[in-house]
Amino acid sequence: MKNLEKVYSFSKIEEKILNFWQEKEVFKVEKLPKNYKKDYLVFLPPPNITGTLHMGHALNATMQDILVRYKRLKRFRALWIPGIDHAGIATNRVVEKELLKEGKTRFDIGKEEFLRRVWQWKEKYGNIILDQFKRLGASFDSSKTVFTMDENYSLAVKTAFLHYFKKRMVFKKERVVNWCPQCQTSLSDLEIEYTQEKENLYYIRYPLSKEVGFITVATTRPETMLGDTAVAVNSKDKRYSQLIGKKVVLPLAQREIPIIEDFAIDINFGTGAVKVTPGHDPLDYEISLRHQLPILKVINEKGKICAPAPLKYQGLETLRARKVILDDLQEKMLLEKTEEILHNVPRCERCKSRIEFLPSLQWFLSMEGLKEKTIKAVLQGKIKFVPKRFEKICLDWLKEAKDWCISRQIWWGHKIPLENEEDVLDTWFSSALWPLGTLGWPKTKKNLKKLPSDVLVTGRDIINLWVARMVFSSLELVKKIPFKYVLINPTVLTKEGKRMSKSLGIGIDPVLLIKKYGADAVRFGLIWQTKKRQDIRFSEEHLIMAQKFANKIWNAARFVLLKIQEEEEKEKIPLSQKEKSKKLKSKIIKDFKKHLSLVEKSLETFDFGKSAELIYHFFWHRFCDIYLEKYKKLPKTKENKEFLLELFKKIIIFLHPFLPFITEALYQELPFSKKKESIAIEDWPKF
Repeated sequence: MKNLEKVYSFSKIEEKILNFWQEKEVFKVEKLPKNYKKDYLVFLPPPNITGTLHMGHALNATMQDILVRYKRLKRFRALWIPGIDHAGIATNRVVEKELLKEGKTRFDIGKEEFLRRVWQWKEKYGNIILDQFKRLGASFDSSKTVFTMDENYSLAVKTAFLHYFKKRMVFKKERVVNWCPQCQTSLSDLEIEYTQEKENLYYIRYPLSKEVGFITVATTRPETMLGDTAVAVNSKDKRYSQLIGKKVVLPLAQREIPIIEDFAIDINFGTGAVKVTPGHDPLDYEISLRHQLPILKVINEKGKICAPAPLKYQGLETLRARKVILDDLQEKMLLEKTEEILHNVPRCERCKSRIEFLPSLQWFLSMEGLKEKTIKAVLQGKIKFVPKRFEKICLDWLKEAKDWCISRQIWWGHKIPLENEEDVLDTWFSSALWPLGTLGWPKTKKNLKKLPSDVLVTGRDIINLWVARMVFSSLELVKKIPFKYVLINPTVLTKEGKRMSKSLGIGIDPVLLIKKYGADAVRFGLIWQTKKRQDIRFSEEHLIMAQKFANKIWNAARFVLLKIQEEEEKEKIPLSQKEKSKKLKSKIIKDFKKHLSLVEKSLETFDFGKSAELIYHFFWHRFCDIYLEKYKKLPKTKENKEFLLELFKKIIIFLHPFLPFITEALYQELPFSKKKESIAIEDWPKF
């Protein structure tokens, strides 16, 4: 019997174990023992093909893997389906950036060549993040990997769109949409972010028509005034009651526009009178519908002033137009004053360009009926959020959800499956089909009986972008909820409490941490920090602690191996010593059973931090500090040695979901009886 190496060399062992798992296809659901009857299904949230592993991914994957490994030990047919997302706009942007290095744009090389380069990118980088997940110990079934542009998945997207089309739930209409001049596409409300920025608020006088006087409006975007079709005041604002119904002459454009009243106007903003530009502001667009105002488009898709604005301003970029307009207003003595304010500026989530609101002919999915189904499923408890507080985020958005703009003016993605349509579908439209497409729908429907999946582990930032949309897509298309639980993982922050950002130089690469501390230590150190179920202020101190824990496990295994190889005592064992052995065994079994029960309860309620604390406490302070110390004084009998070995076997199985590499290595090395091919398909400890 060979001894374990004195020092736990995690890098060498992890590589060996990864190769072992892959060679033996340990995580392939079809290879699980026949007596595993119940299904346990989890979908990996598909990372973008542009992505590499970050701390959020590492925590998210570890939480899923702990559950999957635990359920596998509980004799569930645990299937964890991995995949990657084509990530329309994100990938489009990345490949465009590569082109810029050659001094080219996608329009220079054309659609066919651009798409060839995107596929080239996908083949080169697409699976990097899945390989990184494996380094972390993710036990998903690689043979089931799905890509959202696969032939079968594309069929799911086409089927879903045509389902909505036949029911007249998708429609094409000109509406004011969010437009990114940089990405050259429309965006949904959930794809823009608002940043607080300092900007000037300009007070501009609009002269009354056919009489002396003026009304002063306040705006941060004077360049849009060229598209004004009214001035609005609140009906409760007595300052302007005598002006309602009158007209003003729009400065610089020399058009007459009416002064109207509308309940949406904030009396306390600026002067209480606002310019109404329906073509370039969502709120103004709503006002225009209530008052039948014309909608003028004076900013085009390139972010430049266009007709019917006065010829002088046409072709100017918005910021340049702003300067020229302000100079002209100043010259005409119509610029009353300027003041600096802090307000929210809409920006593209991807490229950070300022969003333009403009009229555009787009495809929309009606949310009527869909949002009501989803709200009902959540309120009835068919889908539970953990922690429960995140349920409100989902419900609040659904209650106010507007029709979803699903068309995008980019080249990479699922083409809208209708004749003469060149636009592609929003990435989130295809992502919303993830629980269905990964199970082979619509080509095969037999796997749909596995729905709902047991749990979706995801971040709070995509509750509305993805989670809610998966729910209504599944309910509408297959009449089933996609998952029972939505587990929101904590956000991993810096030690100072800031969001991690690679671009700002405050991100931490988990792959580097794996090289430094080992995958088990990264997993355990991350999970340890989830004890309060709040966002994590990440600290490497916990990884150092976890690495020490792994070393403790290794050293305990060396001690066990040493003890079971000791020569048995030949003299008769006194009765008192036998009683002492019996009492100690009884005590450790009782202690172990208690911790087993508590860990089971914690895992079933997704309290990973508590589970980690329990296994740490049991192993270090009960098994090592008490049992092993007292074991040293027990007689060296065959019975005691067999009990020690069997107990240690059960303990490393107990530890396995949290620290899979070291436990698999020890399972393979130690002379346990009735061993299976892998610890991953062992039985959860029982007594």
